[in-house]
Amino acid sequence: MKKCFLALLCLAIAPTACTWVDPSAGGTDVRVVYDGNVSGCRDAGQVGVSVADKVAFYHRSDLKVRDELETLARNEAATLPADTIKPLDEPHDGAQHFQAYVCGRSLAKKHDVAGDSPANVPAASGETQTFPVKEHR
Repeated sequence: MKKCFLALLCLAIAPTACTWVDPSAGGTDVRVVYDGNVSGCRDAGQVGVSVADKVAFYHRSDLKVRDELETLARNEAATLPADTIKPLDEPHDGAQHFQAYVCGRSLAKKHDVAGDSPANVPAASGETQTFPVKEHR
């Protein structure tokens, strides 16, 4: 009887040890800013994400929940497109909000996909525009 109960308990707890959220191709390129320094970045919007923080009576590891929330936020930010996220609050009941920013990489990728070089895209009023430097040999 004890072996059966122990086996059932292990089966119930085993799924909570797994990570259920996989990073997307674009999500792996999104960085997380923990110090809040997003100077020089352009606001791209907010991202709200949530995961299960408990399964039945078992509360999942805070670290795993935070990791999955961050992965989901990175995946969502990549669709905006944004290349940087900053947490706006602490996780609560398996949910968290992030602010998404474009700090350079996503903007360059967007122009490359459109067939425009950064030189062909006018800078908005008050923005700094950068150009790639090519070395001629």
